Amino acid sequence: MDAGSRVGSLSPDVCAELGVPAIPVIAVGEHDTASAVVAVPAESADFAYLSCGTWSLLGTELPHPVLSKEALEWNFTNEGGVQGTTRSLKNIMGLWLVQECRRAWDKAGHSLTFPQLVEAAEKAEPFRSLIDPDDDVFLNPLSMPEAIRDYCRRTERPVPSSEGEIIRCVLESLALKYRFVLERTEQLAGKRFAGLHMVGGGIQNELLCRFTASALGRPVWAGPVEGSALGNIIVQYMALDEWGSLQEARSILRKSFPVRTYEPQETADWAAAYERFGRLIGR
Repeated sequence: MDAGSRVGSLSPDVCAELGVPAIPVIAVGEHDTASAVVAVPAESADFAYLSCGTWSLLGTELPHPVLSKEALEWNFTNEGGVQGTTRSLKNIMGLWLVQECRRAWDKAGHSLTFPQLVEAAEKAEPFRSLIDPDDDVFLNPLSMPEAIRDYCRRTERPVPSSEGEIIRCVLESLALKYRFVLERTEQLAGKRFAGLHMVGGGIQNELLCRFTASALGRPVWAGPVEGSALGNIIVQYMALDEWGSLQEARSILRKSFPVRTYEPQETADWAAAYERFGRLIGR
């Protein structure tokens, strides 16, 4: 069933309980990421997106699947989008790494808020330690901080000790992995993107957004935060003939919700870090 299809209406029992008329029920994107991509406020049909939260999903919207040998080898997926589009994307470990570090520290009796962790990370030494966020050791370790330290020991990198050093290691490594995946996305799509749209709750971590822009050497446009919910609403409005196309809906979205632009900084330092990161992951 296509997104935007009317599948029925609320049952009489539910209508009676809620005191509402028989509201139509409309199929939306089959996954929260599909809805989040609908809510990317891109001006062009050619754009790259990063749905950023506990997990990161980076890709682009295409009129057809990418079925090349490289797409298979690089573990990219083709997922159904809205209005017959295909989301060519790759899953990346996201802020799960930060969340699990915080949980481990909470358990040890050293509770820190996310803003406190970000502040500590900002004060830590840049590019001291790097990890591959997608290494299997980070899927569900007993202690995420120890898993990060063990990875650095195993790969003969400086071992982070403080909370700030560990979180900075995570955020810098995520930003560098985003560049790596964006470049492969461009190779598969045969396109060059001017920048990266970031949506989802993860964009509230401004340091990650800044790092990502600098790692890419291109602007990052961050917003909206509630991408999945807004994408869900957009598809319903389109099904009710309030909006005619994704381009129209995205144009209205751009005018309705703030989008913050992050410009690259210290690009030479980030380029050097990317070379080291490439050797780490065997690029």
